[in-house]
Amino acid sequence: MLTDDRFLQALQGGARAWRLALERHLKAHGLTTAGWNALAAVADSPEPPSQRELALRLGVDGATLVTTLDRLVAGGLVRRDSEPGDRRVKRIVPTPHGTAVAGQVRAEAAALRQATVARLDGDAAAAAAAVLEELQRLLEGTDRIARITRDGGGTP
Repeated sequence: MLTDDRFLQALQGGARAWRLALERHLKAHGLTTAGWNALAAVADSPEPPSQRELALRLGVDGATLVTTLDRLVAGGLVRRDSEPGDRRVKRIVPTPHGTAVAGQVRAEAAALRQATVARLDGDAAAAAAAVLEELQRLLEGTDRIARITRDGGGTP
């Protein structure tokens, strides 16, 4: 097997295994990954974000976020408050229950990290993180690379 194939398979397999392990904890709290991302972002916000601000922060479109927020509201984890002076704007506020659940999930995720990632060799983990950060940088620049190549601008 080629090294780059092995790397990509390990990357995908590791990400999938981590996601599935985390999702087991989320499911116990009635959360999906999308719900957890939204709840964590709201709980971490110094001021309640608007739905639009939250969608931008999470990188999702508004319609997708509405469905996620509907579930969080139904679960008693967040509420939508109207903005004084502009009732069209809804601020997303964690409920006390939502704040407690966010704390529990964070503690469980920290325990999962401690049981797994923290047991890896520190130097190897640092090297792997550097490689993954470089991969992210390269992939995020893919659009620019494609434009330059497509437009005949030579190599980037």
